[in-house]
Parts: sequence; C-alpha cells; structure tokens
Amino acid sequence: MHLLAATPGQIDDGRDPVDLGQSPADVVFISAADTELAALAEARAAMDAAPTLRLANLSHLCHPMSVDLHIDVCASKSRLVVARVLGGIGYWRYGVEQYAAHLHEAGVPLALLPGDDKPDPDLRRLSTVPDEAYDALWAYLVEGGPENAVNFINYARALLDGGERPEPARPLLRAGVYWPGAGVADLAAVRAHWTDGAPVVPIVFYRALVQGGGLDPIAKLTEALRVRGLNPLPVFVASLKDPVSAATLAALFSAAPPSMILNATSFAVGSPHDGDTGPTNPLAMPAANAAPVFQVVLSGGAEAVWEAGLTGLSARDIAMNVALPEVDGRVLTRAISFKGEAWFDTATECPIATYRSRADRVDFVADLTANWARLRAKPEAERRVALVLANYPNKDGRLANGVGLDTPAATVHTLGLLAQAGYRVTGAPDSSDALMQAILAGPTNWLTDRAERQGGVEFSMADYQIFFGQLPDATRAAIVDRWGPPEADPFYQSGEVDCGRFKLSVLCFGNIVVGLQPARGYNVDPTDTYHSPDLVPPHNYLAFYSWLRHDFRADAIVHMGKHGNLEWLPGKALALSAGCMPEAVLGPMPHIYPFIVNDPGEGTQAKRRAQAVIVDHLTPPLTRADTYGPMKDLEALVDEYYEAAGVDPRRIAHLRQEILTLSAATGLDADVGMKGEDEMTDLAKLDAYLCELKEAQIRDGLHVFGLSPEGRLERDLVQALVRVPRGQGQGGNAALPRALAADFALGFDPLDCDMAAPWPGSRPDALAAPGAWRSHGDTVERLELFASRLIDGEVSAPGPASAAVMDEIAARVRPAVAA
Repeated sequence: MHLLAATPGQIDDGRDPVDLGQSPADVVFISAADTELAALAEARAAMDAAPTLRLANLSHLCHPMSVDLHIDVCASKSRLVVARVLGGIGYWRYGVEQYAAHLHEAGVPLALLPGDDKPDPDLRRLSTVPDEAYDALWAYLVEGGPENAVNFINYARALLDGGERPEPARPLLRAGVYWPGAGVADLAAVRAHWTDGAPVVPIVFYRALVQGGGLDPIAKLTEALRVRGLNPLPVFVASLKDPVSAATLAALFSAAPPSMILNATSFAVGSPHDGDTGPTNPLAMPAANAAPVFQVVLSGGAEAVWEAGLTGLSARDIAMNVALPEVDGRVLTRAISFKGEAWFDTATECPIATYRSRADRVDFVADLTANWARLRAKPEAERRVALVLANYPNKDGRLANGVGLDTPAATVHTLGLLAQAGYRVTGAPDSSDALMQAILAGPTNWLTDRAERQGGVEFSMADYQIFFGQLPDATRAAIVDRWGPPEADPFYQSGEVDCGRFKLSVLCFGNIVVGLQPARGYNVDPTDTYHSPDLVPPHNYLAFYSWLRHDFRADAIVHMGKHGNLEWLPGKALALSAGCMPEAVLGPMPHIYPFIVNDPGEGTQAKRRAQAVIVDHLTPPLTRADTYGPMKDLEALVDEYYEAAGVDPRRIAHLRQEILTLSAATGLDADVGMKGEDEMTDLAKLDAYLCELKEAQIRDGLHVFGLSPEGRLERDLVQALVRVPRGQGQGGNAALPRALAADFALGFDPLDCDMAAPWPGSRPDALAAPGAWRSHGDTVERLELFASRLIDGEVSAPGPASAAVMDEIAARVRPAVAA
C-alpha cells in the first residue's frame, strides 16, 4: 500500500494512509477539532518566542499506517505530545494504544485529554504527565479563547523547561464584547476606537469563534465598518436563545443604541408555526432601537466552489444561515468568509481549516450597512427615494403592472404618504390617469414610437462609461457580446458636440422619482426576458440603475409590487459575487419591495438575490363568486326543477329542456362535462357545478398599497380569511363555516360535502333565507350568509365554536387587515 502525502491546502478523511510529513518539535498537539488547531496556530504566530509546535488533525491519523509513521518520524522524537480524543478510547483505540506504548518506551510525556469537558479515567490512566499538568492543559482547551490558547503553549513550555507557569485557565464569558487585537474587552475599551456621534453597528457572532480562532471575518468586518465612519460593536454570544447572551445584548444595546445590527449567528429565534412559544428575539427587543437586522453568512463551504458555481451556498449553509434566519425577518447580505479550504501553516506543518474572509464581500456588506445607516440618520426632507414600476409584458398596456396591486393608484397614494411624512415631493400627479399619461409621454419599453416621445430624463454616455468601466471584466464582456456597444442600444441618442446620452423613463417629483423598470432585452420573447437564467441586461438597463444610484443619488430604491425583473438577472442563486448581475446593477443599495403576501416564494428571490426588505401587502379584497346573469337563471331553473319533481311532475320535462338549452347556449355544458347521454346525470353535474361556483373565492378589485379595504370589501375579505382553518384548525383558528355548523348541530362538514346532495338535516330558523333549501349547497350558502351578518355585528355567535372564531377575528384577523 502507498502512503499519500499530506498536501498543503488539503484535508483528507482518514480512509487512506497519510504521511503528515512532520518533523519533531517541542510540542505535538493532535485534535479532531479544526477550531482548536486554528486557535493554537494563531496563538503560536502571535507569540514572540514560542516553542516549536506541530499540529495534527486526528482525521489524518485514523489509518494504522498513518499512526505508525507519525509516531516513528515525529512524535517519538518530540518532547511532549498532547492529544484530545473526543469519544474516548473506543473512537481512536489503535492510535491511543500505539502512542501510549511507544511514547512510554521513548520517555516522551503524553497527555491524552477528553475532547469535551467530561472526565475520562481511561485516557487519564494512559497519560504520563503529572495530574496537575494534565488538569491545567485540559482546562485551557475546554475554556478556549486566544488568551487560554497562548497560556496552553506557555504551560507546555514550562512543563518542559521548568520555567514559571502561566495563570490558570480563565473561563470565557458566555457573552461579551470583542475587539480585534485586544480579545475579550468591554464597552469602554471599544468606545475608545469610536467616532463621536457615529451610528453604532453591533456585529453579533458565536462565542465559538473566540474559543476557536475563527475571528478573521469579524475583525475584517469591524475594520471595514470603522473606516466607513461607523462605530462597530463586535459581540459574541453562546446563542441568541441563551438567557445570559440575551441579557448581555440588552445591556449593551441600552448603553449604545444600535442603528443597524449585523448578525452572523445561525438558525432562528422565532418559529414559523402559529402559537409556538419560545424565547424572545433579543435582536428585536425594545433596547435594539428598532434597528434593521442584516444576516451575514460565514460559509462552511470552499471559496473555490462558491466562486465557480451558481448555487451560492451548500444546502446546509442555506438551511442554517439563510432559510431559518428568514423566519426572524433578517435581511440577507452576502457570504463574507469561507471555511471549506485549508491553508498550510508552515510553522506548525499542518493544514488549518478556519474562516478566512473575502475582502470584496466584506466591503459590500460594509457599504450596504453604511448606506442603510445613512438613510436612517437623514432627515425625511433630505431623503431621496426612487419608486420603480414593473412593465411585463413590455407593452404600454401593461405599464405599472403588479400582481393583485393597483400599482398606479398605489404609487400616487405612496407619493402622498411620503409628502405627509415630510419628504420633499413636488409636482406629484393627483390621480392614476395623470401618472400614466406622464409616463406615456416619455420613452417606455415599447420601442415602436419611443423616439417621438419627449419626456423622461437624460443620462450622459460619459457618465455611463465611467459606471460601465467599473464593472468586472467578465460582466462587461457578457453584455457587449450579447448587445454590442452602448451606442447600439435603442435608448441611446447620439450627440452633435458630445458623446451622446441615454433617454430614460423617469419622472422627477422633487426628492422622489418614479421610474419604469427597463426590459431585460428588446426584440426578445417577453417570457424569456423575465425568467431566463442567462440573458444579461442591455446597456439601457444598466444606465437606468446607474442614473438612480449616481446621478439622482438615491438613498433607497423601492420596487412597487410583484414583480420586477432585477432579481431574476443571471448570477448565483444567493450569496452573490461582484460579477452577479443583480449586484452589478443594484450595488449595495437599500432596497424595499412591497410584495403580495400570498407569494412568499417569489418574494424570497428578491430577498436572497437583491437584499430586499419585503413589505407584504394584502391580496385584493376577496369575496364569494355567487351567480349572476345566465348562471343565476340556470340556478333558478334547477331549483324550480327539483321543486316541481315533488309537487308538479308535469312541468319536469319542460324545465329539463330549458335547462339543457340554456346550458348549451352559455357553453356551460362543456365546462361541466354534460355528455347528453343521460339527462338526469347531466342535471346532477350542473347542480353541483353551480353550487361550487357560487361558493368559489374570487378577487373583488385590486389592492391599493397603504389602504385597507373598508365596508363590504373589508367584511368579505375577513370572511374569506376565516373560511378555511388556520394553524391547527382548533379553537379560534377553526373555519368559521365549520364552527357555525357545529353550533347549529347540523352534523356535516360544509368544507367537504357533496354540494348537490339533498339536505336531510334540520333547518334552523336563524339560517332562514329566500330561495329553495333542498341541497347541501343551499345549507352552505345559508351558513355563509349568516357568517356575513355575524361579522357585520348584526347577529350574535350561536355557540362556543363560532364565538371562539369571532374572538380571533377581533384579536388578530381584523387588526391585520387594517394594519
């Protein structure tokens, strides 16, 4: 069998024998914990006169040949060997037995320490260092942290040379303040590095990084924030669910109220499940000063894999650092460091796996944070905001298109709200029609006659070239390869004395602008332009966002409604790089996105790829479809038919023919599946179809962002929301029709019944209504009518089941609709 060489920059899994290639040293340390190896490597590098040290990953020493070679070449010729064995002798029996036997024979002291804080008598029995030294070395490693790592090495040297022994291990706080170069500090020490009056930005990260030497990304992010005029406050915690950590954060936030919060911990504090109880999110406590929380990812993957791929992060990283934190409402930024690759530490002759920061990703997060902090600090009258309207498909008839949203009315209303809030808004349109006419006066995405339109704003080619020249080389090449030079763009206009300009669809209203989002391409299938994974945007697209960011100097960009096309541009799925098109276009801009509440999937695309803060808006008002026109006539004929069957059989044939004729005339026979082979079967199908159709839930208009429905629209929407069960469907979360059926002792499920089946049950007077009451569908209709009156306050709940639902409506549903 051949032994593999331990290659710098590579970590093996121990299935093959490995030659670590290590020379003897004063101290040899073996551990399966990457964090310990990294911490000791950093500690040794920080010491002025450290003893020689070899670090070995226990995963390299799983094969017997690896163990034998390392003992023979390195360990038996060194002066002290310390190994941490997680899981005891059973986990690494051959290694424990061989190191113990051979080092005893060679006279080399050996400390076999447990890999956790639980004593292991078997490991202690095989060790040959004094008990006092055994306990001291173990304690330094259990407590962790830079100071204890240095003292571990110093103690080992004192054990060998008889020098003065360092102080005992100092327990690391469960939560506290850190500062690069100073280690664990306090708020007063950190304030010495701050700028008076600058926004405070806590960086919350795991205590394990302090214990295990993974602080490089935290240190780099701290410095990046500081040079941008912010006051960083690095805070380590055991967990956001830990009471001591939460209390520490509360004290720090009270003493130094945050403007923004950067969070590098994983998972979520809250729960997506209604009714779940748990610890309060400390990042949302009152002391947190309503600071937006941005999620910073310390990836466990390899930087090279991230660089080359399109997924962005591994499934584990997405679950721990993206999907679950989204439950707490955190805004995803970027991955600022990677751990999957090892770097080879020549001093310890060991590959070290730890978090290593990526400078341009750190800069992006720092820029984004600074921009949000600047936005928060600015007086409303000075804030500059861009409202961007979607246009899909790219025809003038679909300008300002948003799913379920009356986008023109919502935009006009938003302009009014901004003016009321103190933003400088001048010359704003007073109606949707006025806004749309103003947009149509300028260049839109419909290219047929855009050259004849005189509106819009101009963006000089010279300024565009500056912006374009700052993009990554590969990004520029992709755009030019697909669309040619900027001068070939249909939105470009040549100049007689200058290099020309772009004409952009933008309306200016003081410090607020309204712009029409450009198409992803022209003369391309509109479906492809929105969702193609590789179609790069044309020059006018980049010019539009460059003008917003650099000429207009927007403090924030708001995309009005589902959905635009920015978040669908080519690039990684999340944890974007500088070359990903959404980042190239938008940059580190504060991004707000009103989005329909019932489509979180597509909203997630904007959150993960364009750092969007999603502001959910209501669906359009919902109501029962009911029947009208020919269908209302058909319903009456069907009721009359079944009534005649019992009292006037002579009319049955005539009514049946009328029903079939009207069904054919309206096309309902095809919709229902009436085959004409069995008239009775066809009539039963039609009856069931009409019953289900009238109970169907449909939209009743469009929603206007910032306005809640009122009157009948509010009542119908509330009724629609409680028509089906929520959560576990119990108590106040039960479906209102089911609760009413239970209170009236009707003995059926109104959400799951044969609508056309004859109704055999009771007919309570409270449910009396005009029209026939012959089928289950008629009973369901009466329950719906009673529910409407109940929600309007015209009647009282008939029993405890519906009373519980009404309490839930008053406590949660109606306030949510009105918010």
